[in-house]
Amino acid sequence: MSGHAKPPEGDAVSNTDDFFEMSLDNLCVAGLDDGYLKRVNASWTRTLGWTAEELLSRPSVEFVHPEDRALTLGGRRTLQMGSDMGPLVNRYLHKDGSFRWFEWRSVAHVDRGLVYAAARDITEQKLAEERLLQAAEREKQLQRQLTFADRMASVGTLAGGVAHEINNPLACVAANISMIIDELDRMPPSPELREMALDVQTAAERIRKIVCGLHTFSRVEEDRRGVIDLRKVLDLATDMTASNIRDRANLVRNYGDTPLVDADVARLGQVFINLLVNAAQALPAGRREANEIRITTTTDADGRAVVEIHDSGTGIPAHLMSRIFDPFFTTKPVGVGTGLGLSICHTIVTSMGGEISATSAAGCGTTFRVVLPPAASALRQGHAARGGGVHAPPARAAILVVDDEPSVGRALARVLRDHDVTVVSAARTALELLDAGKEFAVIFSDLMMPEVSGMDLFDELQQRFPEAARRVVFVSGGAFTPQANAFLERVINARLDKPFDPREVRALVERHLTAP
Repeated sequence: MSGHAKPPEGDAVSNTDDFFEMSLDNLCVAGLDDGYLKRVNASWTRTLGWTAEELLSRPSVEFVHPEDRALTLGGRRTLQMGSDMGPLVNRYLHKDGSFRWFEWRSVAHVDRGLVYAAARDITEQKLAEERLLQAAEREKQLQRQLTFADRMASVGTLAGGVAHEINNPLACVAANISMIIDELDRMPPSPELREMALDVQTAAERIRKIVCGLHTFSRVEEDRRGVIDLRKVLDLATDMTASNIRDRANLVRNYGDTPLVDADVARLGQVFINLLVNAAQALPAGRREANEIRITTTTDADGRAVVEIHDSGTGIPAHLMSRIFDPFFTTKPVGVGTGLGLSICHTIVTSMGGEISATSAAGCGTTFRVVLPPAASALRQGHAARGGGVHAPPARAAILVVDDEPSVGRALARVLRDHDVTVVSAARTALELLDAGKEFAVIFSDLMMPEVSGMDLFDELQQRFPEAARRVVFVSGGAFTPQANAFLERVINARLDKPFDPREVRALVERHLTAP
């Protein structure tokens, strides 16, 4: 309660003194004008650690937290004018240097120039409220991260599906244009026609690289580590970000020797794509000749692989550098950045045992540095040569192609026209041929097909025609489902990715036919 009050009289004084001293709240009498405490009860010394003499020797506002002094002085002025004042909350200095939260209830006796006040210690309540607010904020951040992760997973699934759908017609284009070029080389010279065919082949190869990157980096929700060459991941990342960089900067690759690293291609590619996009966005569009993005790979003194991505932009202000890896912090305009990119990069790199850091100087651009430990084994994985002799393949062999895309089947048949190729568009038809006693030296089977997939076909062959199952080569336009990826990790059969090189297809068949 606030307002005017009459001082206690008679026997009430004694009762008031007893209540004053025994109260668990911090009771005090203060000067209305000078602000000095005139009297305090024992609870003050227990709560704040100061002696009564120390509390009475200084203006009370000196014990108030600097951020709360204006509020406290405003409350005193309200009392001086004889107006009511609601509860006031401020922080009071403890003798150990910490602060305690008080909730004040005050009443003024204007004629005597005194304020009678009770200050209840609400520090634990405030700390509890702060913990609840922090927990609520963490929950909000977690929900935002989960929403972002869900969206990324959806984008990854969509990207994988798009890659698969593009690879089917692209396989037909790439195989046929290669065959056309071979045919043109056997015909009378026609430079213009051959140049046109080579342009188509170059364009198809460019699409293949983009789709390869799209498919590879759509697997960010998985964790599939292997021994990889960082430079190949960087090349995929630059292919994926070419449209972001092309109008803004010259891209310079300065690749030095680096050790192989044990990492996940998709996750590491996500890091490099993010850093390259950030570098491009730090540069103004339309001034390509004046700007540069430089990628450098080296090996540090500890034998670790180092990747540096430098842009020649204006740099990051020094006072912001310590926050660039914080979640939801961004220097980009609203609607341009989520503030999660660099935080995710930091999480990915550190999960691989590496480090990511940044240096920046005004007018000199920014450099992000990724350091990764070398793989335990620096041996490149590859297929060992089979046998010591050279085996001449038979003149012709029976080959089965199972693919729901007729154009892909026809393309493979043309590539393997030196053999007896049977093309079917359904796994059930392939089983019917085997049931009828047909034998095939090699069976090319698409992995993802409607009704009966290549995985289902293989499982059926293992049960009924185990020899035929060993001769299956899986043709994939992008195994973007967890089941397909798990299947490919389980089986040891060869795999042919779409779009395929005709020479690769012929070499694969030859290896099967000459294997002991």
